[in-house]
Amino acid sequence: MRQFPPLPDLDDPNAPDNLLEGHLWLLELIDGTGLRFRMDESGLLRFGSLEATYADLDAVPLALRPAVRHVRGRFDREALREAVADPAGVTFFGVATHRRGTDYDWDRIPPFLGTDVWVGSGGETDGDGEAVPDDEASGAFRPPDAAAAIFDGVGLDPVNAVAREVNARDFDPGGYAIPASSWRDGPAAGVVVRNKRGGRGRVARETGDDDRAEGGSAEEIDAEEGDVGDDGVGDPVGPDELAATHAGRERFERIVAALERRGEPATVDALADRTVEAVARETPVKFGATGPAGVDPVRFRACVVERARAFLDARRR
Repeated sequence: MRQFPPLPDLDDPNAPDNLLEGHLWLLELIDGTGLRFRMDESGLLRFGSLEATYADLDAVPLALRPAVRHVRGRFDREALREAVADPAGVTFFGVATHRRGTDYDWDRIPPFLGTDVWVGSGGETDGDGEAVPDDEASGAFRPPDAAAAIFDGVGLDPVNAVAREVNARDFDPGGYAIPASSWRDGPAAGVVVRNKRGGRGRVARETGDDDRAEGGSAEEIDAEEGDVGDDGVGDPVGPDELAATHAGRERFERIVAALERRGEPATVDALADRTVEAVARETPVKFGATGPAGVDPVRFRACVVERARAFLDARRR
């Protein structure tokens, strides 16, 4: 699976010299964790983060599982097969949206937003469906407009553009004012600056968490969950109290509606799993962490199971 492309800050010494040339696309910088995937010949989607790849859903960190489920449920496999000669040579990149330094509107922002598409050599077809010869195929990351069209074509949301075709002469990174986010009431985490020759960089808002935006590592989540001291997030909370706050009728009704739309049964396990994953995605709760702010995910899930069972029993009466 292709690795994530680098995304340096524009004031970084390693930023590409020729980025600010020609016409630029400005995309919203999303504060989340990088998630990539590809499809094998059978249609199975295989996922990875910046450094790791995942054998199955159980290996995926809790906060990223909504993104994996979202992609699995919406990805149009036949559209990819029709579009390229070698679907396995295409790697999709994006951001699993979850709470890090930015509190988004979690009911609106998709669990996954696509940012890049890599098409390997020989992976493209022409208008008649014939494979493009290797010496004509790009074997590269697609330009931002093409990547957005590809994500639309396979049923996934691309990251939103802030501005398109901006003349580089009119863009000053040092004086650029970070725009409002499309996914929260407040400023974006920053912008990603792209040109059509493959150059990219970012202008990030100074929040202290900027190094975790768009491309942050799932391994950072594991590190965060290792220990939480007295200065952890919020006051200590037990699994019963957490379940009382987050595992109520309104959330269960939303989950049941989503399951029914996909033709999946609304079982106790399905409600429990998706509730735990939603809390991991949307809140600052540190599952598995030690210390006063840590929460045991097994105990929390057991509390959610009790509530989910009572909810479904009442619903069937």
